[in-house]
Amino acid sequence: MPLFQQLCRLAFPSLQSQARLFWSAVPRWWNELIESHQNWDFTTLLTALSDLSCLRPSQVEISLQSSFQPGMKLEVANKSSPDTYWVATIITTCGQLLLLRFSGYGEDRKADFWCDIMTAELHPVGWCTQNNKTLMPPEAIKEKYSDWTDFLVQDLTGSRTAPANLLEGPLRGKNTVDLIVEGSVLELQDVSDPFLYWPVRVIQNVGGRLRLRYAGLSEAHQAQDTWLFYLDVRLQPLGWATDNRLTLEPPTELRSLQSASDWLQALEDAQLNGQKIPLPLEVFKDHVDLPKHSFKMGMKLEMVSPWEELKICPVSVTKVYNEVHFQVTLDDLSVDAKSRSVVCHANSPAILPVQWCLKNGVSLERPRGYEGQDFDWADYLKQSGTEAAPDACFPDAWQSRGFAKDMWLEAVNPHRPVEVCVAQITQVRGRLLWLRLEGVAKPLSECIVDVESMDIFPVGWCEANTYPLTPPLKPVCMCQKKIAVVQPEKQYCCSKIFVNHRCFSGPYLNKGRIAELPQAVGPGKCTLVLKELLSMLINAAYKPGRVLKELQELEDQSWDCQEETLKAKYKGKTYRSTIRIVRLADQIPDFCRKVCVKLQCCPNLFSPVLVIDKCPENCSVQTKTKYTYYYGKKRKLSKPMGGEEATEGELPKPTRRRKKRKAIFVQKKRRSSAVDYTPDSDEGEEDEDLALRPRRAATLRRAVSMGNATAPSQEAPEGRRRSTRSLSAFNQNNKYQPPKGQEMQVEEEEGQLVLDRNPLEWTVDEVVQFINSTDCASLANIFQEQDIDGQALLLLTLPTVQECMDLKLGPAIKLCHQIERVKVAFYRQYAN
Repeated sequence: MPLFQQLCRLAFPSLQSQARLFWSAVPRWWNELIESHQNWDFTTLLTALSDLSCLRPSQVEISLQSSFQPGMKLEVANKSSPDTYWVATIITTCGQLLLLRFSGYGEDRKADFWCDIMTAELHPVGWCTQNNKTLMPPEAIKEKYSDWTDFLVQDLTGSRTAPANLLEGPLRGKNTVDLIVEGSVLELQDVSDPFLYWPVRVIQNVGGRLRLRYAGLSEAHQAQDTWLFYLDVRLQPLGWATDNRLTLEPPTELRSLQSASDWLQALEDAQLNGQKIPLPLEVFKDHVDLPKHSFKMGMKLEMVSPWEELKICPVSVTKVYNEVHFQVTLDDLSVDAKSRSVVCHANSPAILPVQWCLKNGVSLERPRGYEGQDFDWADYLKQSGTEAAPDACFPDAWQSRGFAKDMWLEAVNPHRPVEVCVAQITQVRGRLLWLRLEGVAKPLSECIVDVESMDIFPVGWCEANTYPLTPPLKPVCMCQKKIAVVQPEKQYCCSKIFVNHRCFSGPYLNKGRIAELPQAVGPGKCTLVLKELLSMLINAAYKPGRVLKELQELEDQSWDCQEETLKAKYKGKTYRSTIRIVRLADQIPDFCRKVCVKLQCCPNLFSPVLVIDKCPENCSVQTKTKYTYYYGKKRKLSKPMGGEEATEGELPKPTRRRKKRKAIFVQKKRRSSAVDYTPDSDEGEEDEDLALRPRRAATLRRAVSMGNATAPSQEAPEGRRRSTRSLSAFNQNNKYQPPKGQEMQVEEEEGQLVLDRNPLEWTVDEVVQFINSTDCASLANIFQEQDIDGQALLLLTLPTVQECMDLKLGPAIKLCHQIERVKVAFYRQYAN
């Protein structure tokens, strides 16, 4: 799983069930951000991202909710009785899934059932009556009431029924936010007069953020388009103004664009189009009813300036429209003062009580024309003969909802509402956030927003809604002028790199973990894509430290590389190593192939080429030893002097015992960064075991993989001193006792095991017999439980024994010693 996806799943635990917030790739801006801030402390950044659980603006949470609400009633097909239906209640929702309970069960949850809105046979209440269908309770509760008609009347009285348009037709199963389609018509409140409304048409719906165009304006006037979230209190359904006796007039600043008759015609057309594309009232079910305010004329307060987003200024209440809306005006004491006013309500996010800036250590702008060195509210109120608005008039000014400095989010550029940027919180004071917008030129790159602002979104919101996100600006490097030389452009970005799960995974990688990896990584910058891919391979290894060590030794003088630090965790310990990763796209195929060779797996296990059916290497039918032997270590079979092959009865020469390899990474002189690799004892023991393994083990594995079950038995030359004994002699103390006449004969010659039967043909019981005959008899039941026959026995290695049998290092080595004896005997007697 990509790192960013893991971080986002940590950051948004309550949104994990929503498919739209499952990212399939690292966001583009994330790559740019890392590239442009190389000096960042990743630990600090990781901590900040892990704390993103608070970055769930309420409007985003609401927009992801289902249109169906718990408690709604509907009619559902009764599975126990075909062609009959019964009333059910929605218990809870999860996306397009509904948890239902048939009426009559009361509080009994045992018969609750899930159904998919898109596939289940669901109908609004009353559908059966209209279509002459039978309403019949389930068999389990059929005898509970004598008069079900009377029960239904009582049960449905005062209840909410599921809307018919959400159960049938094109809107079936859609979330609330998806009910708003292009062409839908709403009414928008004027920004300067709360009594004026005008129809607007939905041009675009981005996850509930609507691009609106005033009725009467065409594509040529798109600069006048307005962006609002669908939950904004200024939006109302078509006809709302007329029903509430409000005025329908175009905004004052737009009236000059059309004649009066054109505006009137536009109003009629908008109302007609609104009837053709009706907007379900469920869209407005989550709209908040504005509370009554208690502001009075002349009251003073502080407010984030709507005209300069980084200033907090003193303002005055200059008009009270009604019990919901009032007007505030920017205080300006200059001679040439220009009135700047805005309509507010009790929940307006930008209004603050007097002395808020002082209490929060924030600078308060002095009114223009104010005389005096320092602004003091007490003197100012005394001079103006006014009073401060009481704190009770304001919403909770201290509620920060968990936002903290250095957290990241996505925010609307207030100077270009069509643009959504990467933003970092630089300061949190009460319910206000100071944001720095990445990718926006100064001085417009900073603004102040409220924690309840509908212009901020969680990280990944743009990608989830396929909307362009403004990336951070790259640092500009001022270089000296040079003579231009035309050269082919180097490609530092690559397309997808595929993980071909069916290909042979080799001795280092766990096949099951490989199968859990995504099908592809990328596209993106080469180093980032490859780093992510290698991290996944390391985590999919039996021993992550061993794979990390193998990758450290990977190098090619012809590569244009960049050093990256990769980590691996195993048994509570962390290993780090510096790996050289290619930077150019045309070098990726060679890099991927050499990594596969290094890990002794199929060269197409991960590659820029997708293997659909059959691998070009034909790795499914090739022997596993082909990769572990020739591609991996490139060892040669030992041959007698003169180059002739060994005769049938001649044994190969034993290989020289190698020294124990130190299981640490040695820092190479040409590298500047030190390697921090501290393996645990298990890792070192495994290295020793592999180092001491004879060279003939490679030939053994090849013979096993080739399925040499029909190899002829070889009788040992006569004249050798043998001691013959039956395994039945060891089957004491309730150990496995084979049927009479089927005892397996095992002979020993000078400490070496001699078998009278090819171990490839051993059954599970015969394997258990052999284990019972050794000092590992206590482990015999494991072989019985896991059905390990002779072929499986010959494939066991120390890593697989530890992994699959869950053995500690000591017993695992002890067991592998006995298995190695069988392998050597098999090699001597049958492998040739």
